[in-house]
Amino acid sequence: MKILVTGGAGFIGSHIVDLLIDDGHQVIVIDNLTTGNKEFINRKATFYTLDVCSPQLEGIFSKEKPEYVIHQAAQVDVAKSIQDPVFDAQTNILGTIRLLECCQKFKIRKIIYASSCAAYGETDDSSIQEKFTTQPISFYGISKLTPEFYLQLYSQFYGLPFTILRYANVYGPRQTPKGEGGVVAIFMQKALAGAQSVIYGDGEQTRDFVFVKDVASANYLSLTRGTNEIINVGLNQKTSINKLHKIISSMVDNPVSPLYLQRRSGDIQYSQLNNGKARQLLDWKPRYDLLSGLTETKNFYEKNRTNQN
Repeated sequence: MKILVTGGAGFIGSHIVDLLIDDGHQVIVIDNLTTGNKEFINRKATFYTLDVCSPQLEGIFSKEKPEYVIHQAAQVDVAKSIQDPVFDAQTNILGTIRLLECCQKFKIRKIIYASSCAAYGETDDSSIQEKFTTQPISFYGISKLTPEFYLQLYSQFYGLPFTILRYANVYGPRQTPKGEGGVVAIFMQKALAGAQSVIYGDGEQTRDFVFVKDVASANYLSLTRGTNEIINVGLNQKTSINKLHKIISSMVDNPVSPLYLQRRSGDIQYSQLNNGKARQLLDWKPRYDLLSGLTETKNFYEKNRTNQN
């Protein structure tokens, strides 16, 4: 298959690209390198430095003629979405619409869209199912949810197949401190440096941390399964921020107690994604529990620090 991956130089996108290429597929990467890293791009991929909002996007579709699209490019910083909602909407909503226009015009066989648990907003302390009400409490949540409606209507109007994957808090190697799951990257890098981490609020807010390679696997499986479905991708396990900090601190020799600051606007209190639908429709299940994923993440950052010294 010939597959175009937007955001393919980014944290999640680069892992998806690696998985696709390892399995023998031809991959085109589009990334504006705002948060992506050129060093993460698989050398066997064809790379274009381009924003999904660019009018030149159509030319790449015309030249490369991809069969499938995996859309990972996004503005993923909740705080930034509140500071600059216009930029957030331009990237996440208008960028996706421009991509969908290309998909429709060039008869793409299927598009996989990276949505977010932020679409649900505040929920009870329970395992969130896809049928739960969506009530985002941040502009980022709105800008990730809105394209879901566009995908469904493009499918209805033009017969464009899709799979929408609502990610839990993704973490792992290559992650930057920004974004929904960035707390793992922050805590890990601070712990390895013997520095103090900041926890916003009382630390009892929960998150569902899912390892990036498991997320890449869900995207890969969605190319041929779960068509026209909205599917959660998470561990279905809640972990408090306090507990996360404690686990990461236990992995270093000289742990430092965190600094507690006021809770931030737009941060949800509880998040745990039920993954039953992913197991059933994608035949997917996470291979990494939290400890094994954090161990691999720690090894990456240790190696990265060594290479920089």
